[in-house]
Amino acid sequence: MSDEKLNIDDLLAESARVAAEFDAAETKVEDWESNQADLQDRQALRRVAGLSTELEDISDAEYRQLRLEKVVLVGVWTEGSAQDAENSLKELAALAETAGSEVMDGLIQRRDKPDPATYIGSGKVMELRQAVINTGADTVVCDGELSPAQLRNLEGKAKVKVIDRTALILDIFAQHAKSREGKAQVELAQMTYLLPRLRGWGDSLSRQAGGIGGRGPGETKIETDRRRINDKMAKLRREIKEMKTSRDTKRQERRRNNIPSVAIAGYTNAGKSSLMNRLTNAGVLVENALFATLDPTVRKTTSADGRIYTLSDTVGFVRHLPHQLIEAFKSTLEEVSGADLIVHVVDGSHPDPQEQLRAVREVIRDIGGGEIPEIIAINKADIAPPEKLMQLLREEANSFAFSARTGFGIETLVAAIETSLPRPRVEIKVVIPFSRGDLVSAIHERGEIFSEDYLPEGTSIHALVDGSLAKVIEGL
Repeated sequence: MSDEKLNIDDLLAESARVAAEFDAAETKVEDWESNQADLQDRQALRRVAGLSTELEDISDAEYRQLRLEKVVLVGVWTEGSAQDAENSLKELAALAETAGSEVMDGLIQRRDKPDPATYIGSGKVMELRQAVINTGADTVVCDGELSPAQLRNLEGKAKVKVIDRTALILDIFAQHAKSREGKAQVELAQMTYLLPRLRGWGDSLSRQAGGIGGRGPGETKIETDRRRINDKMAKLRREIKEMKTSRDTKRQERRRNNIPSVAIAGYTNAGKSSLMNRLTNAGVLVENALFATLDPTVRKTTSADGRIYTLSDTVGFVRHLPHQLIEAFKSTLEEVSGADLIVHVVDGSHPDPQEQLRAVREVIRDIGGGEIPEIIAINKADIAPPEKLMQLLREEANSFAFSARTGFGIETLVAAIETSLPRPRVEIKVVIPFSRGDLVSAIHERGEIFSEDYLPEGTSIHALVDGSLAKVIEGL
C-alpha cells in the first residue's frame, strides 16, 4: 500500500477542504435533491397514528384504514459479542422505521439457540408481554426467521401480531418497488414466504368450497387459498421469465461488443446510488433509508483513454437477506454475477463495516460472483472515524476511501476502476480503408491504441483489441 494512501493527515485535510466547499454550495445541493420526484412521493406517504390497518367486513365492502404501527423488537443472541447482538437489533430498528413503524422497546435474550416453540424462552415471553402492555405496542418484530409454529405460539402468548425479520424486509421491498419487474419479483417473494405460513381463523379452516372456483365438495378454504397462491406464483414466474429475456438480450449485446461491465454492489444504505450519480449523473433516487432503490440502473460511461464501459447500480444487501428475495431477484442480481468488476461500497462510518463486507460477499458468492475482481470503495470518509478508516484501508487489498457527499476521493476511485477494467489482448497493425470508419470508431471505443496515422490508402492503426473485433478486421 502506498505512503500516499496511508497518509491520514492528507486525507482528513482534503476531506475538510471539500466539505467546506460543499457547505458553501449547499443551496445547489438542495435544489438537486428537490428534483427527485420519487423521493418526494415516497416521503409524502406516511402511516397515520390512531387509525387501524385491519380489514373490517362491513356488509359487502371492506375498509382499509392506516395506522402507525408501534413495535417491540426481540432478538436472540446465539453467537458473537454483546456488541454484535446490539448492532443487529439496531439494524432491525432501522428496518422497522424504514417500513414506517415506531420502535417502542427492544429485548435481547442470550441463548445457545432459539426456543423451538416460541423463539424466546418462557420467562422472556412474559417480559415481552409486559413490555407490549407498558408501551401500547401492537406488533412484535423478531430478529430472525420464525417457523409457522413459532409465529403462532408467540402471537398467542404476546396477544399481538408477530412478524419476523424476513416479513419486515419483504414489506419494505413491497413499499419501494416501482418497476413492473420489481413489483412482480417482490410479490413472488412474498407469496413464497406466505405459503407455508398460511393459516385460517376460527371455522375458516373447515369451510368447504364447491362448484365454480373450487375443485369440488370437500376442498377446505385454506386448500383453495393455497391453490390460488400456487397458481399466482406460477403466473408471476412466467412474467418474470419474459422480462428477464429483455434484460438478457441487452446484456448479451454488451458482451458481444465486449463492453466491460462494472457492478456497484454493497450493503443497503452504504451509498451505492450516490456513487452512481457522482460517476454518471444517472439521477438515481437517493434517500437515507434502507433499500431505497430496488430496480437496477445501467449507464454507459467513458474512461479517460476513451474506452466505453457500463456501470450498474444494484439492490442493496443486508445480513440474512431472505432466500426468497435472492431467488425472486435472481435476474436483477445477475448484473453482479455477470460483471467484469465489482465496486464493493461499504459505509466507513458504520459501527461494524467488516460485518457488512462479510454479509455482502456471502450473497455475491451465493449468486456465483465470488471470483470476480473487487474494488473496496469506503464511503463517508468525511464522517468516518479516522482510526476505523485506516484499519479498513490496511486490511482490505485494493481499497479506496471516498465521500459521495463531498466528492473527496472520487477521482482516485475512478482511476482505480478504469485501471482494473479487462484489457483487450490481440495486437493488430493494420491499414483500414477510409470507407470503414465504423471499424476505426470501434477500435477507439473497445481497444487500446498505441499509434494512429493517416495514409493515402486509409488509417494506419497499431492497437490492442478483443478477439471478436480482431476477426472482423482480419476479414478486410
